[in-house]
Amino acid sequence: MDLAKFLASTNGRIARIVVGVVVIALGLFGLQDAARIVVVIIGAIPLAVGAFDVCLIAPLFGLPFTGKEIRAK
Repeated sequence: MDLAKFLASTNGRIARIVVGVVVIALGLFGLQDAARIVVVIIGAIPLAVGAFDVCLIAPLFGLPFTGKEIRAK
């Protein structure tokens, strides 16, 4: 539950966005062919959920899906 609340916080969102950008960069510049595509897609997930302020694991802890609703609790 604390993890979901951290991920919904501003620092958690920034961390997810940074991790997504780093993984995408590693995929683009460090890998080739099919592995590059897979790693870029994997990196796009934390980037997108951080940018759109959603927390994919929050419902597992009984919390709302959106970061705004989590922070309101």
